[in-house]
Amino acid sequence: MHLISIRNLRIDAAQFPDLKKQIDDWYATVKKADWRNLEDVRKIYRDAEAVGSFTVFNIKGNDYRAYCWYRL
Repeated sequence: MHLISIRNLRIDAAQFPDLKKQIDDWYATVKKADWRNLEDVRKIYRDAEAVGSFTVFNIKGNDYRAYCWYRL
């Protein structure tokens, strides 16, 4: 998984105060992860799905979705 920048995600999430903790927790998990494929991601985020070259993560019980580019 290669996350380019958390800055834009945090800027966008600032519009929704209920997201801050979920984004911070998600980012901490992603930073430590050594995922090699979607199945590795799904061991932690079971609802993650591939859409083109993106992995889609459900945030806050699917109230929000984060699209993140990944490189294997």
